[in-house]
Amino acid sequence: MPGKRGWGWWWAQLPLCLLLSLSGPWVPSSLGKPKGHPHMNSIRIDGDITLGGLFPVHGRGSEGKACGELKKEKGIHRLEAMLFALDRINNDPDLLPNITLGARILDTCSRDTHALEQSLTFVQALIEKDGTEVRCGSGGPPIITKPERVVGVIGASGSSVSIMVANILRLFKIPQISYASTAPDLSDNSRYDFFSRVVPSDTYQAQAMVDIVRALKWNYVSTLASEGSYGESGVEAFMQKSREDGGVCIAQSVKIPREPKPGEFDKIIRRLLETSNARAVIIFANEDDIRRVLEAARKANQTGHFFWMGSDSWGSKIAPVLHLEEVAEGAVTILPKRMSVRGFDRYFSSRTLDNNRRNIWFAEFWEDNFQLSQATSRRRNKIDKRCLGMQRIGQDSAYEQEGKVQFVIDAVYAMGHALHAMHRDLCPGRVGLCPRMDPVDGTQLLKYIRNVNFSGIAGNPVTFNENGDAPGRYDIYQYQLRNGSAEYKVIGSWTDHLHLRIERMLWPGSGQQLPRSVCSLPCQPGERKKTVKGMPCCWHCEPCTGYQYQVDRYTCKTCPYDMRPTENRTGCRPIPIIKLEWDSPWAVLPLFLAVAGIAATLFVVVTFVRYNDTPIVKASGRELSYVLLAGIFLCYATTFLMIAEPDLGTCSLRRIFLGLGMSISYAALLTKTNRIYRIFEQGKRSVSAPRFISPASQLAITFSLISLQLLGICVWFVVDPSHSVVDFQDQRTLDPRFARGVLKCDISDLSLICLLGYSMLLMVTCTVYAIKTRGVPETFNEAKPIGFTMYTTCIVWLAFIPIFFGTSQSADKLYIQTTTLTVSVSLSASVSLGMLYMPKVYIILFHPEQNVPKRKRSLKAVVTAATMSNKFTQKGSFRPNGEAKSELCENLEAPALATKQTYVTYTNHAI
Repeated sequence: MPGKRGWGWWWAQLPLCLLLSLSGPWVPSSLGKPKGHPHMNSIRIDGDITLGGLFPVHGRGSEGKACGELKKEKGIHRLEAMLFALDRINNDPDLLPNITLGARILDTCSRDTHALEQSLTFVQALIEKDGTEVRCGSGGPPIITKPERVVGVIGASGSSVSIMVANILRLFKIPQISYASTAPDLSDNSRYDFFSRVVPSDTYQAQAMVDIVRALKWNYVSTLASEGSYGESGVEAFMQKSREDGGVCIAQSVKIPREPKPGEFDKIIRRLLETSNARAVIIFANEDDIRRVLEAARKANQTGHFFWMGSDSWGSKIAPVLHLEEVAEGAVTILPKRMSVRGFDRYFSSRTLDNNRRNIWFAEFWEDNFQLSQATSRRRNKIDKRCLGMQRIGQDSAYEQEGKVQFVIDAVYAMGHALHAMHRDLCPGRVGLCPRMDPVDGTQLLKYIRNVNFSGIAGNPVTFNENGDAPGRYDIYQYQLRNGSAEYKVIGSWTDHLHLRIERMLWPGSGQQLPRSVCSLPCQPGERKKTVKGMPCCWHCEPCTGYQYQVDRYTCKTCPYDMRPTENRTGCRPIPIIKLEWDSPWAVLPLFLAVAGIAATLFVVVTFVRYNDTPIVKASGRELSYVLLAGIFLCYATTFLMIAEPDLGTCSLRRIFLGLGMSISYAALLTKTNRIYRIFEQGKRSVSAPRFISPASQLAITFSLISLQLLGICVWFVVDPSHSVVDFQDQRTLDPRFARGVLKCDISDLSLICLLGYSMLLMVTCTVYAIKTRGVPETFNEAKPIGFTMYTTCIVWLAFIPIFFGTSQSADKLYIQTTTLTVSVSLSASVSLGMLYMPKVYIILFHPEQNVPKRKRSLKAVVTAATMSNKFTQKGSFRPNGEAKSELCENLEAPALATKQTYVTYTNHAI
């Protein structure tokens, strides 16, 4: 070993690069307190108490090699942080005074199996056989150099490495404090009871990442994990938290193999692209895998498509994104809250090949950091400062403190504070170690570790919970490109809850606008989500239809019966209420007919009253004529009730007068036709006068018929009191925008039929009598006009029935039925008024010479006409029967019919 060191010593004046190529393995000694000893695979520093150290100085090797390329930041920076902390503790008179901490630092090569082999060094002193019974040949005791006893271990970095090592260390009760392992599995105190860490568990990190995803309004993400405890446990914790909190779905969960085959990362990118909407990718992977993923994304021309969210293994490291800045732009990373240790920056920047010989890997770092090449050095004849080791870190090369440096220092200090408290309790007043701490009991030391509470190198509190975990405190970074330069910028923090400055974030291609990583776009107002089975973040948007409105994101509900949905279907609003307005086009014709009819009726009444004693008025039967005119007036007046706004009073009047006017009219006409019929029939059998043909009797009969209508109305009021209703069914259209509520009286179609039924019965009966009296002599001058009136009225109502009931399903039912009913009633009244009264008014006003009495005819004339009609059957066969009889009556002379018998005579105007 000294010979090997001599090569480097004798050639110190030659270029250093030539020295490194010729010297072979070089193991320097320590430069300070205490002296270091050469060791091939580890750094060994003597001390009263020895701490172990595990650092990923090199990456995983390939093609059967245990170790790969040097890790400048993750390996050398962290390793030097432990050496820095040891120097500070050993030089601190208040912490472990007169006790020197030594170290045995190993390279894990980022591989758990290799770390397991290396960690056997820590337990070597505990498993080697005791040599006290061994004697030399001369009889003297042998000289045995016992390996140093490691009382505690700082490390490891990767969670899978820490898990593997923890399984060995717990068997020998050696406490372990990690500065970077965050896998949730390590919180299991029943399996890893001697493991502690100054960094929080990934359970906190997973919660923080879920909170970030939700804050960015992403609900559809993929996960990417390196095979092993760290990656798989981290992703599992993230998925568990996303399920608990809800609102985040995992599109794909991809695992990176421990030993990836060629093209493996290209396949990973293609797989991630299968769910192209999941643009956010959550990464729990080591920095080598992160770099390869970014390279594969660039190769697939997917720069700017994915939005990466990296765990603390990415943090704020330069190595994963070096020369891949555009692919990594916008990446959000998380790192346990830390501060840059300025003292370490000064320390590390002052390291050179001459003053840092205790670090056996520093020469390799030096060559890599300053990009020295031995081949180049051979070709150069002159010796420059690079080959002489005169470079300065941070001046001749870029330097940025690695993110876990603070935690390495805190881990060493946690061990130091625990040993200090243990020495104070077990060796009070003693200088140096006492027998109770020689050797140090690992179980007791663990208790002191779990109870430490001090301010770390950056001022942060260092404590452990019952599982050995540190509290969760994180800084959140985003990798941003500005003006061609890239940097990690702090955009927030997480301590139990999230503080995120979204306005500080920049995204590739969209500036500050948040990118989308969603399975489905948000539904529009009035649409409900129909989720995909097993994927609550994916849905189809279904519009609320008909009279439905959106209750919440997933439910459409039908509006109450009297309401319709708003325009955007997010609520309900009252359905407009309509009625037949006075200025409606549907009301014009009914109102015109009613007004004209009322005016004409009043004109007739005035005329009849003025000429009340004239023969033509007397001949019409004044009493029943006025009753009939009253009925006609009510028929016209009903139109105004039907158009007026429905209320209690209006609806009550409708019930009363809608059928009453027609009942009065048809009761009067029926009484008239019945009287004529009875007189005519009585004349066939005898000359005696029929009963109840006087005016008083006629009025009594008429009012008796009318009273039946009034009685029915009274019963109806008792059984079903009148009231107005709003009918929302009549105009409940398929499109709720056109839905209307109809304000109307509570009169159903069946009630209307019953209301008008009695009037129809009177009309039909009157029509029957009109048909029977169609052949009476012209002397009975009202028989034929009444007949024509009833025939026309029947036609009007026959036309009314299909129109009224055939439009019951129409959207304009209110207007059509009201108009049809009022017009039919007005037309019926107009027919009666026009055929029965207008001819008389015309004679009264324009032909007063005809308004004189006619000769009286006896009842015998009627009897003779009836008996002689049989003699003229053949003659009458050529003309209607009525005409024959009429003609016969007209040809009879009064003197020829004179006899000695007594006759009851009737003046024709009385009929």
